[in-house]
Amino acid sequence: MADPHIRTEERPPLPPLPTTPLLDSSQTHHPEDQELEIKDTQLDLTLQSVEAFLTLLGFSQSSLFSFVLSWFGFVVIGVLLPVLVLVIFNCSDCDKYQIEGFELVIVGSQACLAAVSLLCLSHNLRKYGIRRFLFVDRYTGHMVRFRNDYIKQIKGSFRLLIWWSLPCLLLKTVREVVRMLYVHHDSWWLSFLILLAFVLSWTYASTITLTASILFHLVCNLQVIHFEDYGRLLERESDVLVFMEEHIRLRYHLSKISHRFRIFLLLQFLVVTASQFVTLFEVTGYSGKITVINGGDFAVSTIVQVVGIIISLHAATRISHRAQALASLASRWHALVTCSSNDSSQQRNSNGMGNSEAANSINSLHLSYSESDLESCDYHVSMPTNTQLASYMSSYHRRQAFVMYLQTNAGGITIFGWTVDRALLNTIFFIELSLITFVLGKTIVFSST
Repeated sequence: MADPHIRTEERPPLPPLPTTPLLDSSQTHHPEDQELEIKDTQLDLTLQSVEAFLTLLGFSQSSLFSFVLSWFGFVVIGVLLPVLVLVIFNCSDCDKYQIEGFELVIVGSQACLAAVSLLCLSHNLRKYGIRRFLFVDRYTGHMVRFRNDYIKQIKGSFRLLIWWSLPCLLLKTVREVVRMLYVHHDSWWLSFLILLAFVLSWTYASTITLTASILFHLVCNLQVIHFEDYGRLLERESDVLVFMEEHIRLRYHLSKISHRFRIFLLLQFLVVTASQFVTLFEVTGYSGKITVINGGDFAVSTIVQVVGIIISLHAATRISHRAQALASLASRWHALVTCSSNDSSQQRNSNGMGNSEAANSINSLHLSYSESDLESCDYHVSMPTNTQLASYMSSYHRRQAFVMYLQTNAGGITIFGWTVDRALLNTIFFIELSLITFVLGKTIVFSST
């Protein structure tokens, strides 16, 4: 035990040793890692641009405030603004140029289609987020390889939206300018404000409609990238289980897309069909002359609606046909592997027969004492042939089972069990043609006098 009266000398603290930073493998940045980080940043920036654009249109409704603000802006700009302009500034002495009933029908059809698009797409974005909604989530394990293809498809979808929106906006503006020149109000400023209100409301509603179709088109095109890679996988791999697992994953994604968009596709088709029939009734029931001034909006709105549904159906049929084409690719792969295996097995058997004949010529004396020629031939050849045949037939049956699986589980975009492919499009076309012919037969009457 130390004596407390004894004073111990306090040693000065040692100076700190000069430390050099250790290079950890996790802290070192290779050029490849920096390139991947740059590409990740590019994809993140691209997705942020998409999300900002959707927020501007009102599709992002993650909170109660954004939900109320989105629908309030839609009701004010897309519905109340054109209706109030039509009701308040409708002149009584220009009926031959402006027909209020026509305009209200057009505003109603556009508002219904835009509301369906906004409701369905905002629900999916609020529930899944932009990454899971587009199936580019980093946790799926497939984002790194297809990053550049993702960015290319997203930019291509924006270009497609611009290419279709600008011509329609130009037609709408020209139509409103023509009506402003023929339908005079108290002042030119009032006519210009009316034109601006109509163009603003129409642009907002039409952009929402086309954006919803473009988003569905984008989701399908992003999955087309994986289907094209699956076709190349048949050239790289030979394990049937790998093909099965990848195809099950692709079918799972298609079922998810079908489940998320089936209400949107069904309501879009019903609203567009009902709008076209109402337009047909209005036009055929009008006794006056239909001109660009009083009926020009029918043509512009019809173009936007038809373009939107064509974009959606084209995307759905494209991914469905890619899914159905996998059975043909797998059948071709199965045939090629079978033929090449048969040729190689025949070469191996011929080489084996030559070696066995040489061995028999050397050891013929030893074999002749115990066995006949037939038994010696069976003894030396039968075992390798049976083993090779068993292995060959096993791989053949696995490939055949895989091909039958693809033929019976093609997949594709479905609407409550109906696969959206060429057969469904032909059915829709003939149904629409029959209904239009029926309506025209009931509304258009030719008198004999």
